[in-house]
Amino acid sequence: MKRNVRMFAVMKTGGKQYKVAEGDVFTVEKLVADAGETVQFNEVLMLGGDKVTVGAPMVDDAAVQAEVLEQTRSAKTIAFVKRRRKHSSQRKRGHRQPLTLVKITGILANGAGKSGVKAALGTVSGAAVAAAAPKKAVTTKKAAAKKAAPAAEGKVGAAPANLLKAAQGDADDLKKISGVGPKLLGTLNEAGVFHFWQIAEWGPAEIEYMDDKLSFKGRIERDDWIKQAGEFAEAAK
Repeated sequence: MKRNVRMFAVMKTGGKQYKVAEGDVFTVEKLVADAGETVQFNEVLMLGGDKVTVGAPMVDDAAVQAEVLEQTRSAKTIAFVKRRRKHSSQRKRGHRQPLTLVKITGILANGAGKSGVKAALGTVSGAAVAAAAPKKAVTTKKAAAKKAAPAAEGKVGAAPANLLKAAQGDADDLKKISGVGPKLLGTLNEAGVFHFWQIAEWGPAEIEYMDDKLSFKGRIERDDWIKQAGEFAEAAK
């Protein structure tokens, strides 16, 4: 005669494994649930009884359901710390781990996904889920700021209306202006500046734009390019 074996499951919650059967009452790491609620543990590593099923690592669509009886705490543990080297001190601390008392009401070999019962979540899991959204939002804002930066940089000042595609006749020797060397001369030419009269006509908005373009913030005003360019342009007439 074949004997019926009581069905059991090996489940995982709070980083620990438990062998459970229907009717068992025990404590687990604190769950986000109120007394009287039914929760479902979806991490089932093994099912036993008349037939044994071992997960890889979890048994597909299996679950353990339980009723939350109460939120409680473990017996107090004492931690005693004593330091003797630099600071002679001692400290005594007590700790009671938050726990949840549950009673197993059923073991599902399949159909866990369609049961409609609330999943058992620990306080750490709940905090992780809650923290995920704000972090993504911050990342999105940073990314948006980086994308907006080039657009903002392009709007610094106003481009001079007298920029040219090529010099009108012979280009002026802009190196006569204090602070302009061969490298900066090439940059000015690439920007469309070839003559003293062009620089002499720049106003505050054009100066701000070209300062940003040349990556020498303040140089145009500091070296008085406008005055120098005006004098050289007048002398060239």
